[in-house]
Amino acid sequence: MTPIQRFDGIYTPVVTPYDEGGAVDYDALAAIIDHLVAARVHGLISGGSTGENYTQTVTERLELARFTHQRLDGRLPLIVGTGAMLTAESIALATGAREMSADAILVASPPYAVPTERENALNVLAIDRAADLPIMLYNYPGRTGTHMGDAFLDRVGRSRNVCAIKESSGDINRVHTLARDYPHIQLLCGMDDQALEFFAWGATGWVCAGSNFLAKEHIALYEACRVAGDFTKGRRIMSAMMPLMRVLEQGGKFIQCVKYGVEMAGLKAGPPRPPLKALNKDDKRELEQVVRVLKRTIAEIETGN
Repeated sequence: MTPIQRFDGIYTPVVTPYDEGGAVDYDALAAIIDHLVAARVHGLISGGSTGENYTQTVTERLELARFTHQRLDGRLPLIVGTGAMLTAESIALATGAREMSADAILVASPPYAVPTERENALNVLAIDRAADLPIMLYNYPGRTGTHMGDAFLDRVGRSRNVCAIKESSGDINRVHTLARDYPHIQLLCGMDDQALEFFAWGATGWVCAGSNFLAKEHIALYEACRVAGDFTKGRRIMSAMMPLMRVLEQGGKFIQCVKYGVEMAGLKAGPPRPPLKALNKDDKRELEQVVRVLKRTIAEIETGN
């Protein structure tokens, strides 16, 4: 598949299914990949934080990415996450992505180090040189402690490979700035409860963990807003999704909820790796209720009721 230069649609950061002993369950991963292809998402991301990359070695991450690439067999674009604390590890992941002929890489700020904007930009450009693939930047200062500001974007934006940014700062003014001042960098929603606002400001896509188990409903919002330009319908769909956003973003159990959602969809995801623990019975019941109402409501909206 020719490397993509645009990122339009729903991109799913794939969960990593584990068995009870914490080993990767590759049969379960194959089933999840096939499920997402059938659900018609627009691309997959291997090695994102939703895939619990922070619990995995570089070797494991590359094995997961290669398996995902082989299983996809060209059916969807694959983006490989390169986020790591060490530049050398990010370069190893980027080099691996190039060698497996991945379609693009996801590049985040190194966590905890808190580099300056210049240092962060030089980190990204080093990763860029190693991969020479289309890049989706990932700005999530709440997790990394580092903001991809204007000075950073002005420097990395000179690379022809920097195509898009997944914006997860939660600052709506940041959305305005990116849309207005950096139109050459595709804007992607990375903050689920602001998806409607992102699309109103011209976002071309949405990187959403919830699409692991609710792909149809996430695609419905994208198609209403981005494809049809029907923001009246989009508001109705977004309103129906907000209870899920609150559970995912505000419950402190994001990965656990996404993995249980995958289990609810009839697939194996297994528990998260420590230090995280699986949901308790009350949390599971709450998520089941929220998902049940969400699916029913959006189905009614889609059928015109």
